[in-house]
Amino acid sequence: MGIVYNTDSQTFHLQGKSSSYIMQLMKSKYLAHVHWGRGVRDSNLGSLLAIRRRCSFSPSTDPDDLMISLDTMPQEFPTYGGSDYRVPAYQVQLDNGTTVSELIYESHRIYAGKPQLEGLPATYVEEDSEAESLDIVLVDETIGLKAILTYTVFRDFDAVTRSVRFVNGGDRPIKLLRALSLGIDFARADFDLLHLSGAWARERHIERRPLATGGSVIESRRGSSGHSLNPFMALLSKATDEDHGDAYGFSLVYSGSFVMQAEVDPYSTTRVVMGINSFDFSWLLEPGQAFQTPEAVLVYSAEGIGGMSRTYHKLYRTRLCRGEFRDRQRPILINNWEATYFNFKADTIEKLAKVGKELGLELLVLDDGWFGKRDDDTSSLGDWFVDRNKLPEGMPDLANRVNQQGLEFGLWFEPEMVSPDSELYRAHPDWCLHVPNRRRTEGRKQLILDYSRKDVRDYIVTVMTEILASSPIAYVKWDMNRNMTEIGSALLSPERQRETAHRYMLGLYEVMERMTSAFPQVLFESCSGGGGRFDPGMLYYMPQTWTSDNTDAVERLKIQYGTSIVYPISSMGAHVSAVPNHQVHRTTPLDMRGDVAMSGNLGYELDLTLMTEEEKEAVKRQVALYRELRPLIQFGEFYRLSSPFQGVDAAWMFVSADRKEALVAYFQVLGEANAPLKKLLLKGLEAGSNYQVFDAYAPEELLESLGGDALMHIGLKLPIWKGDFRSRLYRLKVEE
Repeated sequence: MGIVYNTDSQTFHLQGKSSSYIMQLMKSKYLAHVHWGRGVRDSNLGSLLAIRRRCSFSPSTDPDDLMISLDTMPQEFPTYGGSDYRVPAYQVQLDNGTTVSELIYESHRIYAGKPQLEGLPATYVEEDSEAESLDIVLVDETIGLKAILTYTVFRDFDAVTRSVRFVNGGDRPIKLLRALSLGIDFARADFDLLHLSGAWARERHIERRPLATGGSVIESRRGSSGHSLNPFMALLSKATDEDHGDAYGFSLVYSGSFVMQAEVDPYSTTRVVMGINSFDFSWLLEPGQAFQTPEAVLVYSAEGIGGMSRTYHKLYRTRLCRGEFRDRQRPILINNWEATYFNFKADTIEKLAKVGKELGLELLVLDDGWFGKRDDDTSSLGDWFVDRNKLPEGMPDLANRVNQQGLEFGLWFEPEMVSPDSELYRAHPDWCLHVPNRRRTEGRKQLILDYSRKDVRDYIVTVMTEILASSPIAYVKWDMNRNMTEIGSALLSPERQRETAHRYMLGLYEVMERMTSAFPQVLFESCSGGGGRFDPGMLYYMPQTWTSDNTDAVERLKIQYGTSIVYPISSMGAHVSAVPNHQVHRTTPLDMRGDVAMSGNLGYELDLTLMTEEEKEAVKRQVALYRELRPLIQFGEFYRLSSPFQGVDAAWMFVSADRKEALVAYFQVLGEANAPLKKLLLKGLEAGSNYQVFDAYAPEELLESLGGDALMHIGLKLPIWKGDFRSRLYRLKVEE
């Protein structure tokens, strides 16, 4: 691991755990991309870069060397306006209206450790020995613009992070029209593009398609990362599958509007750029000012999609998530939302807690409706004071009553929103995002507070602090239920209005930093109508996210499977809800609902007091088993075995770090007539060890004893079932 600069060949070699990332200076000016992928030795790297002269429609920037054309050179941070016709990584506008710029190499610095990003979430190291970093300074001397490209390579991961800091070192203002976090050019185009798409209640479904000439764009223009497209994509070699082949992952640590683009040019090269979406974005840099882009996390795997996923899982779980709960087991909770919606009293919640304790649950979360005059979703957001009609003795009384039942107490907030029907809005109508003389478009009867404003941020921190300090609150569900419209701020000048959306994100991150720092003992969970903001930026502040509002067991197979492509299991909130399911009205057995939810951070979201004794006993068994298996599920290595997107079943497994224990989850969605006999090929086991296989709910009954090699290469026999919606958990232990 490390970064080596060869002065003779002018090459930079970033060496990860088993991968290499190589760049080279051309003519001592242009930063070219040479290689990213499998590790190579640091030998004769200066001869690897291949370029050739093209026709006059790819003009040369050097009259003495017609082979040098920015339009065909593989670059690291491509510019606009100076002969490269492909998608640029940045673009500026000068005060004379022109938009041409060219960045040339000036200097570089290699150092131990990893720098923090000002005002933005990012991966980190706990010791400088875990990583090395490289700053490459590019400069446009004509206008005084500097771009500092920062790369970090990790000792224990095949991961490289990239970000850019723009500095106006000139004497005239510069407007950034486009400020992406990276550009990278591949010398080939025979890739498939994998990304995660969906909608509310149908998040992060997997899509894979071949690249073709032109641009493939993954983006959000919603002011948040969004339900429909996630800030992640991967390029896969054609033969790459779950376990074999080259996978190149791109993940953006940002929660606002983003863009990722893979562009194939006429010469079958592929350019990837990613960062803040330049749609409706600009940023004015006065002389001496700087702009920091979000961090991009690049992961390479020679072991297919699964190898890429496990790198992201461990990196994000241990070096993106922070705080007391990063390495702590997450509590099993009951949320009252689908049990009561807005219709509850203190006695209702206490009864729910009492039954929850009897079933072995550990935390009760009071969801929406406890504040202002909130009897439905049409009012009171922003009025963060207790509704005394529902809770006459206040929040401390309810929290203590829940604690006396033996459960911790949690609370729901939606602190980024304001209802037009609220005391806050009537007092401060200018505190929301809005544009003069335009309607204020509502979603769910609410508007969005302008977090670019310090007075708004200070108000939210004050009122949330008062509530959290008043009661023994152990958990906060931080919700956000609409996307941005009429994006403008009353306090920004006309030339800075297109900065509003990003300034909002910077303000949101500041508020989250202040709140999580002030209450380190509180487990914060991010939510946005479920998984509408399931992104790395949120995980930096909140180590888990409500995966989807859709709690149907069958739908959750796809949602959780797709989410696992990049996000760790410990980040996924997964609950058992009542049937018929409230989102799709499907009826599935309690066993399957429990087994699916146990494949994440287990919780329940239904009226426990209405359960039959048989159902309560089933929940007790689920909770007891999950408590035993919780460290393995939340912190073990995750392997996908069978995709719910490709058949009538699904399967995955968790393996302990020492390979001595594993849990296999198998789900049959639909029954088949005269079905074939099936075996499930397992993964991640120790080939030379023998494993005892049990039904996880009946550990006293040995099903079979097989070698790890047999289980991985011949397979585990699956049950023959009739009917739909069946599941089984298998527990594996190494024979002593």
